[in-house]
Amino acid sequence: MTKNVIAFQGELGAYSHEACRQSRPGMDVLPCRSFEEVIEAVRDNKAELAMLPIENSTYGRVADIHHLLPASGLHIIDEAFVRVHISLLGLPGTKLGDIREAMSHTVLLGQCRKFMREHGILPVTGTDTAGSAMEVAKRQEPALAALASPIAGEIYGLDSLADEIEDLKNNTTRFLVMSREPDRKRRANSEGGDLMMTSFVFRVRNLPAALYKAMGGFATNGVNMTKLESYMVNGSFTATQFYADIEGHPEDPSVARALEELDYFTSSLSILGVYPADPLRVRQKATRSE
Repeated sequence: MTKNVIAFQGELGAYSHEACRQSRPGMDVLPCRSFEEVIEAVRDNKAELAMLPIENSTYGRVADIHHLLPASGLHIIDEAFVRVHISLLGLPGTKLGDIREAMSHTVLLGQCRKFMREHGILPVTGTDTAGSAMEVAKRQEPALAALASPIAGEIYGLDSLADEIEDLKNNTTRFLVMSREPDRKRRANSEGGDLMMTSFVFRVRNLPAALYKAMGGFATNGVNMTKLESYMVNGSFTATQFYADIEGHPEDPSVARALEELDYFTSSLSILGVYPADPLRVRQKATRSE
């Protein structure tokens, strides 16, 4: 296996690249063209870890990721919350008033509509955020800018014409760090917090109120479920798989009992990973409980 390499989707300067720098600052990075290529890089021993975005606080879940995770053969060993700061990046010497169009991934375009309207800037869809910054640098059109991370501006030699232009100032993307081998031991996060998370996918049995009954075990055992999403499997309207995140470790008595009850009502159950909660999650949890 290629040690000390973490793969991500996008060009250098993408938010996934920023997630790699924040979560694994000592590792070399491997840019990939697609999520599938990121997964294959780890499976083929070209990288030690994969960094994959799963959801954004403004835009919602990242398309395709939930389908890819169960079949990837990889295991979640960590999560990383990255605050998404969006900059308007233009050619050196240009000013905000010169910009008529801004290029970026469609997800990012949807996260700064207010700024775009206020300045009369038209959106242009690009392949991804850092790739759009690269394209702007390549085209050399003064009226064209990119919406991307500040580090993309540094990498591609663009000036920052406006910073933190996102509509919501708590705009955050959650990433998963994945490995070929699972790591289910209890461990602290980067700030010493000991809250553990468990992620899993399951399908309920063909029984009346099966999902309701399956979820009951988490309520009666006091296990907090932070995420539950459903999606169709193999294009069938009748085959539904669920993805869930819960607080706790599978060896916690309450979690063990809840998973045991869940198993009774499911036709399949697979744990994707056990990992420390990101410090931002811990701080938000503490704030809500006050």
